[in-house]
Amino acid sequence: MKGLTDIPGIRVGHASDFDALTGCTAILCDGGAVAGVDIRGSATGSSEIDVMSPGHVTDRVHAVVLAGGSAFGLEAASGVRRFLEKKGIGFETSAGKVPLVPCAILYDLGIGKSNVRPTREMGEAAAAAASTDAVKEGAVGAGTGATVGKLVGGMRQAMKSGIGSATVPLEGPLAGVRVSALAAVNAVGDIRDPQTGALIAGARRSPDSMELAGTEKLMKSGLQGGFRRENTTLVVVATNARLNKVQAGKLAQLASLGMARTIYPVNTMSDGDIVFALSLGNELASIDALGVAAAEAVAQAIVRAVKLAPTMGGVPGLASLVRR
Repeated sequence: MKGLTDIPGIRVGHASDFDALTGCTAILCDGGAVAGVDIRGSATGSSEIDVMSPGHVTDRVHAVVLAGGSAFGLEAASGVRRFLEKKGIGFETSAGKVPLVPCAILYDLGIGKSNVRPTREMGEAAAAAASTDAVKEGAVGAGTGATVGKLVGGMRQAMKSGIGSATVPLEGPLAGVRVSALAAVNAVGDIRDPQTGALIAGARRSPDSMELAGTEKLMKSGLQGGFRRENTTLVVVATNARLNKVQAGKLAQLASLGMARTIYPVNTMSDGDIVFALSLGNELASIDALGVAAAEAVAQAIVRAVKLAPTMGGVPGLASLVRR
């Protein structure tokens, strides 16, 4: 499986600045996609969210952009929009086509160079790099500067994270239907592998230790450490099943359960958690069956995001530790 690009019509491209430790990811939707969104966090940074509302006049989006750089990173969507305009892609208006490109950002200014953020040019580069190849995972694109576990000691005791992607195929009479997910994981909380129940990444007990402190346990003891509003997990799920906007919104809601299975705690006042859902195709399946697969795909993508992230910026990553 290739991840999000297992869905026909989806292309994914990254642009990464490995010196400044930031970047962006462009998810292009050939022919457009019916889209929905679910926002569970309370510190979200985003743009063009309302185009996915069932009451909005537009019927589809043409790309989704995920970016680092906090609110500054929203500029990357302009580059993707410019790339698509040159290709003649967009919503038809009397003066020309206008690409609809929702965008969400994560906060990575606390690692690398805080004065360097994703730009319009970087967004355009990510769109130009988009392909149907297997999704590149780890500390790339929007996940270049992503980290997890920042309650205890902030970045000094955090762990590296990044981008992960996974696909869950449906079975039996629904064979041929797929749901895929891509996640950029930058949570304040810890990551738990739902298959084993074990914490695998998160806040460490000290800067020199790899023993995990257990964020939820510390919170219940009253610790409010480095609990700043500088965290979020960004997710895009896509399916080859045919959905309308209402159903796409419901798929985004059900997909967010994958966050709840892997991130502890999740959807906090300091996280901007958001899920986009995209429908491209004409396969048929119930929204509930798709939602079960979506939650599973999201959980797998989140686990992969931390397992494939190397040590960067002095923040330890599991990929580097495993190679030792």
